[in-house]
Amino acid sequence: MNGVLTILRRSPRAAVGAALLLLMVLLAVGAPLLTHVSPTSQDFGTWLKPGGAHPLGTTALGQDILAQLLYGARLTLLIGFTAGLIATFIATAVGLTAAYFGGRTDEIINVLINVFLVLPGLPLLIIASAFLRGGGVLAIIVVIGLTGWAWGARVLRSQALALRGRDFVQAAVATGEGAGRVIFAEMLPNLAGLIAASFFSTALYAVLSEASLAFIGIGDVSQVTWGTMLYWAQARGALLQGAWWWIAAPGLAIALLGTAFALINFGIDEVTNPKVIHATKATRVLRRGGQAPAEPASGPEPLLALRHLDAGYVTPGGQVRAVRDVSLDVAPGEFLGLAGESGCGKSTLAFAATRLLEAPGAVFGGEARLGGRDLLALTPEELRRVRWRDYSLVFQASMNVLNPVLRVREQVYDAMQAHGVRDRAALEARARELFQLVGLRADDLSAYPHQLSGGMKQRVVIAIALALEPKLVIMDEPTTALDVVVQRQILQEIDDVRRRLGIAVVFITHDLSLLVEMSDRIAIMYAGEVVEEAPAAQLYAHPKHPYTRQLMSAFPPLDGPRERREGIPGRPPALNADIPYCPFFARCPARMPGLCDAHKPANVEVSAAHRVACFLHSPATKEEPHAALASD
Repeated sequence: MNGVLTILRRSPRAAVGAALLLLMVLLAVGAPLLTHVSPTSQDFGTWLKPGGAHPLGTTALGQDILAQLLYGARLTLLIGFTAGLIATFIATAVGLTAAYFGGRTDEIINVLINVFLVLPGLPLLIIASAFLRGGGVLAIIVVIGLTGWAWGARVLRSQALALRGRDFVQAAVATGEGAGRVIFAEMLPNLAGLIAASFFSTALYAVLSEASLAFIGIGDVSQVTWGTMLYWAQARGALLQGAWWWIAAPGLAIALLGTAFALINFGIDEVTNPKVIHATKATRVLRRGGQAPAEPASGPEPLLALRHLDAGYVTPGGQVRAVRDVSLDVAPGEFLGLAGESGCGKSTLAFAATRLLEAPGAVFGGEARLGGRDLLALTPEELRRVRWRDYSLVFQASMNVLNPVLRVREQVYDAMQAHGVRDRAALEARARELFQLVGLRADDLSAYPHQLSGGMKQRVVIAIALALEPKLVIMDEPTTALDVVVQRQILQEIDDVRRRLGIAVVFITHDLSLLVEMSDRIAIMYAGEVVEEAPAAQLYAHPKHPYTRQLMSAFPPLDGPRERREGIPGRPPALNADIPYCPFFARCPARMPGLCDAHKPANVEVSAAHRVACFLHSPATKEEPHAALASD
């Protein structure tokens, strides 16, 4: 129920569709209250026009059309919902079985699905219905349900196959969970939106199929449905008699029902499809109105200025502050490295600043100014115009964001077309230029993603991010899952492109040794806070914070005697509570009880352009957080 309410709340189209469907159900259930006339009664005049006692007129046999429309809704909706449930159940069972068991089972099921897809739908229905003629409504429901499942099974099998390879499903299998438990507890909930969409599509197919069968006289035409109303209207020559209302009433009702199903389907897609979400939504900003503006930085205006940024996730248990009072600048043309352990807030910081943090993510306070404009204050439409033109992103494991069924050329064109570039010659010339820039051949534009290696796909994504020459590119661990040789090649190309185009790069990784070589400046994050920030060479030569020193000592040198290397003991503090002390206290080898566990160190400049938040280097205590957190 909560999921249904979420869809209706977040999608106006789904709400309109649900309202239409609910209205039709209420009209069908309340038919005896809305009219005292029997739908089969022939006690009235024939071919009466709409008006008076007969708002929709009468038929050639003197039957009231309004009564037939209301009572006909009962069987029509029953056929749609029941056949839809049967077909969706079969599609779900078949699709999940094929995906989970794979091998020979998948091959057999796939052949069966293909056979049903190849068979023409309406002729198959006609033949099956002819054999079951006289079986009434139940026969129609069974026929439609048993012939309408194949398309849904194909889609569900495809999505379930991708889900079957996900880490959490593999982990469930590895721990010995049974097939039923994995399918129903791990896979099925993640396919709920797709299954619901399949149901409404199949229900619409069932309604249209019943109307088609009834219109050509196959099925039980003695029953009152919207389809049989159309049958008797054409059989009695309603249009020849000028009685257009006999055909218009059931035809319009079927069209409205189809509209309701389609709108609900669109609503489900809006809520569950990431592409649709990102196209129309932006990260929630919960900062309170009237919050004092952050103080401007001294010196030249930075390209990107984060001021007291607080962000995280809104959960039933309260706010999880994954980014805590972060202030950070990126100069034009600068290569800024952002490093830290997994879970320290690096990606959340990048996505919050650029308004790409998905729900339940939210920005709680602060500012994120790009070229002087606060991104957190822009409308979704304004953000759409800014994204990719003024800043772009290369996501973690971004190789997987390429659409497998589109050629690379169309995907490179996409961002440019969204920002007004329509000339095909200009698009092609720019695409070739971009591929040359990132070390790819122009012939690769004609390839599909599966025809490219991992390193080549990563270069494609970087080329797309550079398409409109943005001032800033944020790269979230773009070389993850690539071998070290390809990593180095791509990083060198990124740095070369940055210097040639004069763009700024924020490069996020947990590999500090990589950043020391590539970056102009490095910021170290821990527990959602920036604990140290300095030029790369200075940070490498003279790290100040104990966390930074331990991060650097975790990577072995390439020369010198062999040494035992160990990780940092312990774990970061929980981010769903306030941390009014040094967040690294529990893991710090140089901690000072009574000070570090009682006060939070201020982030101060200890030497030129070198800032650190540690009581070992400054006695300054941090003041209360700048941003007032919104309650939610």
